[in-house]
Amino acid sequence: MERAFASRWARNVCITVCGLIVLMYIGSRFFTHIDLALYGYMVGTVVFICGFFYRFMAWGDRPPTRIILRKGIKLLFRKSTPATAADHLVVYRFIWNRGWYRWLQHILLGWGCILSAFVTFPLVFGWMYFTMEDNGYYTVVMFGINLMHIAADGIIAYLFFNALNITAFMVIGGVCMALNRRLRNMQARAEQSFAYDFLPLYLLLFISITGLILTFNNLFLEGFGHPVMSMIHQWSVIITLIYLPFGKLAHIPFRPMSLLARNYREHYGAAEPKACKVCGAYYVSAEQAQDVVDVLKHSEMEFKTEEGNHLAELCLPCRRKYRIARITGVPTHQIRVKEANQNAKG
Repeated sequence: MERAFASRWARNVCITVCGLIVLMYIGSRFFTHIDLALYGYMVGTVVFICGFFYRFMAWGDRPPTRIILRKGIKLLFRKSTPATAADHLVVYRFIWNRGWYRWLQHILLGWGCILSAFVTFPLVFGWMYFTMEDNGYYTVVMFGINLMHIAADGIIAYLFFNALNITAFMVIGGVCMALNRRLRNMQARAEQSFAYDFLPLYLLLFISITGLILTFNNLFLEGFGHPVMSMIHQWSVIITLIYLPFGKLAHIPFRPMSLLARNYREHYGAAEPKACKVCGAYYVSAEQAQDVVDVLKHSEMEFKTEEGNHLAELCLPCRRKYRIARITGVPTHQIRVKEANQNAKG
C-alpha cells in the first residue's frame, strides 16, 4: 500500500473517498435514492475533502502538531473530555470570555454552518431522504432505515423542510455582526485584508441570500426563475467548498483539534512541575518543557546557554534576562533576585 501511492496524503484521500462511496452505496439503498439535481454539491464536497486532507497533512506534519495529535489522542478518554468538548465545540465559552457580542456572532455563524452541513451532506449523498405515505405522513429514512413517521403539516415536518432557511437567517445575522465589528473596530480595520477576512463573509452571505431567494421563488412566484437561481446558489456553494480548506473558514472543520490541545495542556499542566535552571521557580510541567526541547532539536535549533542549559529550561523572566545579557554582556540572567513584577499578569 505504501508503494501504490505517491504520498500519504494521496493514500488517505483515496481511502476516504472510497469509504464515502461505500457509505453512499449503503445509505442510498444501492444508489437508488441519489438525487442527480444535487450532483454539483457532491463533486464540490469531494474536492473539499481533498483540500481539507492536503491542509491537514501539511499542518499535521509539523513537529509541534505531531506531539499534540499523538498525545492528545491518547488523552481523549479523560473524564474531563466531555466537559471540555462542550465548552470548546458547543457553547464556545472561550469566546464568551472575550465578550457577548463576539460570542453571539460565533454562535450564529458556527452553528449556522454546522447545522447546514448536517442537513445538506446527508441529502447530497443519499443518506437521508423522505417518502410520502397515502395517509398524509412522511417517512424519514436514514441509511436505509425508517427513522420516524411525521405528519406532513406538523411542526417537525416544518422544521425539517425549513432547516436550511433557519440556518440561513442564523448565518446572515452572524455575518452582519462580523462585518459591523470589522468595519467599526479600528484595530480590526488595521489588521484585516479583503481576501482573508471579508471574502469568506461575503461568500457565506451570498449563499444564504440565494438560498432564501429559492424559497421565496417557490412560495410567492410559483417557481419563477427557480432554475437560474438554483444554478447560481449551487455554484456559490461549490466555490465556497473548494475555497474553504485554504482560507479563514478552515478553522471550522479544524476546530475539533482544539480539544486535543486542551487535553494535552490540562493533563501535563497538572503533572510534575519543571523548576527553572536559574531561579528555581516552577513555571511549566517537565513533560511540556521536554517536548519543547525535542521540537527545537528536531528543527535543528538548540538554543544552549553558556552554562549548558537549554533556553526552554528557563522560566520566562530568566529567559528575558538571558536575552538582555546577550546584548549587554552583563550576566543578568545569573542574578537570582526576582523582579517586583516577575509574576505579573497581563
